Amino acid sequence: MSNLAKRRLNPRKLLLSKWTASRPQNRERHFLVTKLLRDEQEQIVAVELQAVLTGRNEQIDWRLLLDSERWQQGWR
Repeated sequence: MSNLAKRRLNPRKLLLSKWTASRPQNRERHFLVTKLLRDEQEQIVAVELQAVLTGRNEQIDWRLLLDSERWQQGWR
């Protein structure tokens, strides 16, 4: 995650945000954050992404979205 320090992202504003995978798999390129997953202290630890094309859901650590080699904010 080489570009991690260059990007800033407010985890509270992630819900319903749009993301584009840099390396799509199964033609799934565009994703929408549909759920924020929190720990016991109510800190956001992960997000649920939904693929726009297939509707498939996947959970990832929200910090992975900071990696510009994997994810771009918005739909491109």
